[in-house]
Amino acid sequence: MNETAKEAAHSSRKFAVNKGNFTSSQNIYVLVQCMPDLTRENCSSCLQQTIKKLPRDKTGGILLWPSCTLRYELYPFYNETLRQAPPPPPPPPQPGNKNSYVIIIAIVVPLAVYVLLFAVLSSFYVINREEKTYETAAADDDKDDITSAGSLQFDFKAIEAATNKFSESNKLGQGGFGQVYKGTLPNGVQVAMKRLSKTSGQGEKEFKNEVVVVAKLQHRNLVKLLGFCLEREEKILVYEFVSNKSLDYFLFDSKKQSQLDWTTRYKIIGGIARGILYLHQDSRLTIIHRDLKAGNILLDADMNPKVADFGMARIFEMDQTEANTRRVVGTYGYMSPEYAMYGQFSMKSDVYSFGVLVLEIISGRKNSSLYQMDACLGNLVTYTWRLWSNGTPLELADSSFRKNYQRNEIIRCIHIALLCVQEDTEDRPTMSMIVQMLTTTSIALAAPRPPGFFFRSKHEEAGPSTNKFSLCSIDDASITMVTPR
Repeated sequence: MNETAKEAAHSSRKFAVNKGNFTSSQNIYVLVQCMPDLTRENCSSCLQQTIKKLPRDKTGGILLWPSCTLRYELYPFYNETLRQAPPPPPPPPQPGNKNSYVIIIAIVVPLAVYVLLFAVLSSFYVINREEKTYETAAADDDKDDITSAGSLQFDFKAIEAATNKFSESNKLGQGGFGQVYKGTLPNGVQVAMKRLSKTSGQGEKEFKNEVVVVAKLQHRNLVKLLGFCLEREEKILVYEFVSNKSLDYFLFDSKKQSQLDWTTRYKIIGGIARGILYLHQDSRLTIIHRDLKAGNILLDADMNPKVADFGMARIFEMDQTEANTRRVVGTYGYMSPEYAMYGQFSMKSDVYSFGVLVLEIISGRKNSSLYQMDACLGNLVTYTWRLWSNGTPLELADSSFRKNYQRNEIIRCIHIALLCVQEDTEDRPTMSMIVQMLTTTSIALAAPRPPGFFFRSKHEEAGPSTNKFSLCSIDDASITMVTPR
């Protein structure tokens, strides 16, 4: 190709064809061409840029640009006589020769038509190039083919060098599927590398799913996937580096809680909601996160939230809203009742997890902790519901706020969170409704009912119960001792 490009650049026609040995039994055929009015240097530069953009995994193709074109195939697609030297140009027209004008027209008109057609086709290609790229990506999604993200692949040796061979000093933490390390690329860019455990249980299909899908997601409240490594038993994901660690690092530490005032936490709640909305509705595919929790929310230098860890994301067809699974993945305390008990998950499962997360952000407490109220222990969801029922929801607010918060904002956020953790999925709002509720205070909110996974007191158990997922009951039956014969 380089030889043919050089020949075309030095040709008066800015055109050349060539063939060479591809294998012992196959030839490769090449055709290159520039606009005739290009200089030798510009033609050569255009062709070299085109050659650099050739796909490395294809056995034929054509690249069109406004100034030059290149095609290569494993079969002869042009007339081999084109390789012969062009005929000498016609003699200049002699004065008084009537046929000279006919000759000029015969040469100029076809050339003008060719140039015009070439320009139109090139412009059409440039305009539609990105659209074709997305169509190709969609086709790759259907195949679930790792090659669709081939341009993102990192060499394992380069990753080892970036992390100083995965040294402990570069270790950022431990995730559900493996360890996370900080790395520095040769260009100085800092990244986070998630090295999946060999015993994590995550197969190649799941790994491909994460790479192919996440690499195409672009949103300010999502962690961006920069690349991957799939070499022998190593499976590594390379993400953008987010400087302020995860939300739980600040939220559940009594010394660091004060760094998150109410204004910052309110911004974090809104950012998380927009990120999940993008996954559910605004991205090209519908994605269920299935493990939304404080540890999977990263904070950048400006404390903007970025939703992370899509390793357990489930991709739906556009007309699907829910699915069943025998493999329940996620974190207890954030799981919706229907998912934890029956393996049923949907977008409303993420809504439940979001509601729990909002309560944790407001209170600075974990949902998994037990809280004493009205002579009954309960989790954070139960505790919040009792405060709401007693008309004292502001008691949930983190003491580090020291009254430096907007009272109406906190009450509204608690109200929204209680709607998110409703037992019946139909009673939970969608993420688009949640974003509207957070941004438009004029929207009226429905009255919440007792939430799912609600711990009932003895007094409440005495009355009629409609909560089929209740985890706490009082057994007033006597103990019967059975004596065998």
